Amino acid sequence: MIVTGTRDSHRTARSSASPIDIITGAELARTGALNIADALARTDPSINSSLLAGSGQVAGIRMRGLTPNEVLVLVDGKRRHTTGVVATYSGPEHGTTPVDLNAIPLSAIDHIEVLRDGAAAMYGSDAIAGVVNIILKKTDHGLNTSFQSGAHPFNYLYGSPGWDYQLNADGGLKLGNDGYLHLSGQVYHADHFVTGTHYRPEDYNFATPEETRESLAIELGKNITENVKFYANVTYMHRHIQLYETNRLPSILPSVYPWGFNPSSVNEENDYAATLGLTGDHFLGGFHWDLSTTYGADESRLSTINSANTSYYAAYGWTPTKGFAEAYRNAQWTNNLDLSRGFVVLGRPLKLAFGAEHRLETYDIVSGNAPTYLLGGLQGAPGLTPQSAGSWSRDIWAGYADVGISPVRKLDLDFAGRFEHYTDFGNAESGKVSARYEVSKRLAFRATISNGFRAPSLAEQHFSSLSVTPTGASGSLAVNSAAAELLGATKLKPERSTNISGGVVFEPFPRLHVTADAYQITIRDRILGGGNYNGALAEEAIGLTGIALPPGLDPSNVTANYFSNAASTRTQGVDINADYVTRFGRYGVVDWTVGIDLNRTRLHHLSNDANGTPLLNAQAIGWITTATPRSKIILNARWTIGAWDVNVRQTRYGQTTGNLTYQVAAPAALRYSIQQFAQFENSPRWMTDLEVTRRFMSDRLRATIGVNNLFNVRPRKLPLILRYNGNSIYDTSSSGIPITGSYWYGRVGYSF
Repeated sequence: MIVTGTRDSHRTARSSASPIDIITGAELARTGALNIADALARTDPSINSSLLAGSGQVAGIRMRGLTPNEVLVLVDGKRRHTTGVVATYSGPEHGTTPVDLNAIPLSAIDHIEVLRDGAAAMYGSDAIAGVVNIILKKTDHGLNTSFQSGAHPFNYLYGSPGWDYQLNADGGLKLGNDGYLHLSGQVYHADHFVTGTHYRPEDYNFATPEETRESLAIELGKNITENVKFYANVTYMHRHIQLYETNRLPSILPSVYPWGFNPSSVNEENDYAATLGLTGDHFLGGFHWDLSTTYGADESRLSTINSANTSYYAAYGWTPTKGFAEAYRNAQWTNNLDLSRGFVVLGRPLKLAFGAEHRLETYDIVSGNAPTYLLGGLQGAPGLTPQSAGSWSRDIWAGYADVGISPVRKLDLDFAGRFEHYTDFGNAESGKVSARYEVSKRLAFRATISNGFRAPSLAEQHFSSLSVTPTGASGSLAVNSAAAELLGATKLKPERSTNISGGVVFEPFPRLHVTADAYQITIRDRILGGGNYNGALAEEAIGLTGIALPPGLDPSNVTANYFSNAASTRTQGVDINADYVTRFGRYGVVDWTVGIDLNRTRLHHLSNDANGTPLLNAQAIGWITTATPRSKIILNARWTIGAWDVNVRQTRYGQTTGNLTYQVAAPAALRYSIQQFAQFENSPRWMTDLEVTRRFMSDRLRATIGVNNLFNVRPRKLPLILRYNGNSIYDTSSSGIPITGSYWYGRVGYSF
């Protein structure tokens, strides 16, 4: 049974009018991944994750080639809050504030339902590419534990092997005769992984960060009366993460760092959420009702360490080597009332559901300590200036209605509509019509058409980040500021989308299940990082923020940008999934699965700013059209024989193409050009994963050895002309094969 994309509590994934994948907690564990984002990318072909995990801050996921902002995440059907840190690094996720899926312990997950369809009419803003609904465990008995450790052994020759470990535990208790309490926890640590540069081996910038997470989940339910049940869930996560910046040579500040220094950005993050609810039946003559409130927040406090402010040292004779750089907080309080009831009209079943929602969103930015931003700031990761600090909030009011009918035998129709009012930009309406016709028990057709929207987030409207050095300046300007308006910025509008999909559910013979769905997603007024300017106009715009620029600054070293409704795109693709079970008698059982996503995004319209200048250059256009693999194929075989499990996964990442800056050997005029780029193609790659498990003591004890990326496949290397000081040896804006190569691990688990 599924609970995502339908208000019918008796709907299964195969009988759904929209494509839904169900990924169990056991499947996630068999990936050997430390966290949810990586595990999902290894099990669902429509999902890709970042190569460098959001430059070390946030691990966002992309679905059907779209950004993390177009994916809605639910936990037990309730909207999850997003992170506070904005992805400011260059790439297809620039400007996103995704949900941090990894804040939830893997051990807490019963299964994940992935809805691959537009669902704004059902859930509101953000559900353009699809919905990821994380269902937590609710059992009232048992205790499960596991420990895993692994590394990237082939990287010993070039850098750090990136050792990691994870400890998982979960268990349930009874609350009287009619209640349950389930507790889950996870601790994991990953060392710095530094890949070899072959050009500047002393530089650790091209690396994955050191990261330690401690997470907890509590799920409980209890009957209050015969017809009223109380439920709740709580999640909490603390994360420490340290990310290397570009290495500084001894000549930078020999009196303080005679051997040079390696600045690092450190984030101390707390992420928490709680849902309380009451649900019951027999309201107003038979309605099922659900009343809930959810509060969640993500808080990040960033510091810079192992650094120096060289201009500060020149002016005052000393410099701090570390300091508080900035802080972000993104919070969301959501209240829901949902009612549903089944009817029989003219002898045919009808399902009616309707409800209301109120959501309060707040966003806070805190500036850094003065020495971290004055006179150029701390090197590597300067602090945020007071001009960027502030607090903002908004209210969202929504109402929806959903009707499911079966007018004739074997035909199911669903109609959904939603209205939302935002206090900061106005109203939004969306609707959805779905149909499913069952030709026979082994063949059914389904189709959906819907329109959706994504409201500009508070971060997209108000985020700004300004950095000034003795020789240059750069800034992301708040789109509603006078500085951005000088560069042609206009007020952000919501994204509008139209989703069309059609598919077939087929069982040609027993135990073989096949689904195929074609889709088209048209998004108008996509919110992207655009409005890129450099030179005198950018210098004038940054000056309007109140920041003093150094005298005699070369205007060509000054850049500025802002978020904008930069473009409209059309994404077309096909999802194909199949599974089959082969029974070999005493030689065991093999579960075969195939997942294929074919995907292409094209630029439909490129917008101009108020000055008549295109909002995106060729590089940014490539990030939204060709940086995600054109295809992704996952072939999986799980062989179970006696006490042994053997899982083999073969994944093919298709072609990606990027437009890259000339950075080393090119003429000076092209080194940081925003107009001319070199096209680089990542050719398709196959990656093999293998895991072997032996069970003991009636399956209570399990020992596992596994390897992801068995043959140490990595992306195609960049030519020297396209490397930043020789250390960016891969195109990190393309999503596909990871830069880390082979990962070998061992795991042991015991269940009581």
